[in-house]
Amino acid sequence: MCQACTMTLPDADTEALGDKLVDILNGAGLGLMISVGHRTELFDAMNGLAPKTSHEIADAAKLNERYVREWLGAMVTGGIVNHDPEAMTYWLPDEHAALLTRAAAPNCFAVTMQWVNVLASAEDKIVDAFRHGGGLNYADYNRFNDVMAEESGQTVVAALDDHLLPLDAELVAKLERGADVLDLGCGRGRALLHLAERFPDSRFTGVDMLPSAVDAANAEAIHRGLGNATFKVGDAAGGVEPDAYDVIFTFDSVHDQADPEAMLANINRALRPGGLYFCQDIKGDSTHAGNMDHPLAPFMYTISAMHCMSVSLGQGGRGLGAMWGRQVAEKMFAEAGFGSVEVHELEHDPINYFYLCRHGAA
Repeated sequence: MCQACTMTLPDADTEALGDKLVDILNGAGLGLMISVGHRTELFDAMNGLAPKTSHEIADAAKLNERYVREWLGAMVTGGIVNHDPEAMTYWLPDEHAALLTRAAAPNCFAVTMQWVNVLASAEDKIVDAFRHGGGLNYADYNRFNDVMAEESGQTVVAALDDHLLPLDAELVAKLERGADVLDLGCGRGRALLHLAERFPDSRFTGVDMLPSAVDAANAEAIHRGLGNATFKVGDAAGGVEPDAYDVIFTFDSVHDQADPEAMLANINRALRPGGLYFCQDIKGDSTHAGNMDHPLAPFMYTISAMHCMSVSLGQGGRGLGAMWGRQVAEKMFAEAGFGSVEVHELEHDPINYFYLCRHGAA
């Protein structure tokens, strides 16, 4: 049994911290169980379902009842699922389904909860890196590509048409006329595939360092019949042809590069005169003190230490990290040669800044 749950704490501040730690422990358990509920599609099976027994819920989800019953215990005591103890039935309230089911996308928090497992899968190697330095590789993380692609579908693809593209008044018209577009660090290419489908007269290229992600993106482009989208394995810090693109996107990919300075300079060189670099990256201040009011700061520093910073160090990089912050970002954009930088915040997205960087002489 957890010692903090039974011990008597004499100091009020210590007792308050003890209570907080218990809440964190419970939250960590719920995070894992919410991830399980997403992956097993339990939340989806319960969406709109009248109160049912654990057996009926297990049958609806085609899952083992004993595991479902224990999962329901976590959900009920965690305030996620409602329970009638006399009828022994359970149901997912509509107001909770609005944040936990696949139908709730792009507001499905259960997708993001999967990062708890992804990060935990690499904990032993992260502990070793704390002691000896160095970093990890993408292959050290369980299901990284799967979760990143699903997260991208929520945070990027769902927002492209109504929120992101309109940030630049001329971008949609440029893509409709026909433009050469690059996405560096494209992952499985969900954003680029969406754009290629919407703008058939433009040409889209995605570059990522992970062969498995590139293979999946190319396969999806073929499946959709998108001859204007191609994907290739490459290093974001080099190998991009100068003056070749009208628009370049990066979606949350600068901060985990081995050499982000070289990447940004490379982007500036690759843009044609009048070109646009659209950078979506993590919202935050460049100092710890400046992030005290950030609603997700502890999580963002955690994912940075356990993934973003570490994979950069693992490539021999300097480990910029997810919380590089607006001040450092704007300084790096200027040093890369961009003539002007606009910074946008969007109400629907508390996690990211959106930087519109205009081509300038490097």
